[in-house]
Amino acid sequence: MPKVSQEYFDNKKRSIVNAAYEVCLKKPAQMVTMMDVIEQTGLSQGGIYRFYKDLDEILSDMVTMMRSNYNLIDGLEDVFNDSEDLSFEQAVKKVCDVLASTMEEHLLDIQKINFDLTVMAINEPERAKKIIGNIKGRGNFDYLAKVALPLLNEAAKKHDLKLKGSPEELYDFISSAYTGIELNCILSACYGNGALHLEVSPKPLFDTLAKTIIFLFGGENS
Repeated sequence: MPKVSQEYFDNKKRSIVNAAYEVCLKKPAQMVTMMDVIEQTGLSQGGIYRFYKDLDEILSDMVTMMRSNYNLIDGLEDVFNDSEDLSFEQAVKKVCDVLASTMEEHLLDIQKINFDLTVMAINEPERAKKIIGNIKGRGNFDYLAKVALPLLNEAAKKHDLKLKGSPEELYDFISSAYTGIELNCILSACYGNGALHLEVSPKPLFDTLAKTIIFLFGGENS
């Protein structure tokens, strides 16, 4: 390969990743082939292999890009930075508003691809492990589990709230509820209905989740 600048190399890789992303919007991610990506880029088969050794390496960089574009963390940290001026109930509602608005914005693109990749992980666990192993950056769900949920517990203690269960039980429930909302909203937006054949959207579901979290942590719902 002729010597090229790092900028050229990075730009070319970015264009390949964007091409893979466009293909994944059109068909299930687990059905995407390297030839699909090659055709989308307009590069020759030999040309694309100068930058990526295989499709899964491209998908890893694609998920890294998606993490950057689908960013819950900044919005949540804004809430936590203002938490001293908020009641527990206000903080929970603001957190759920961030989750709802971000999910709603990306249901037909990033969320759809994330759902497809989850299906891939079920059907091809070794392949999914390889893709995940090369992803860079901090994931939203990791942040929720390691930072956001413990901060809710600290806020509950600060306001002397009586939890209706152990923190671990409540965290498991909240995580499962979040995953369920995500799944049903993606199915409804992308495939016409959710698991229960209902038309659903993030905002009302996260409003209900906020009320549920407040109740389970011993807060007061208005």
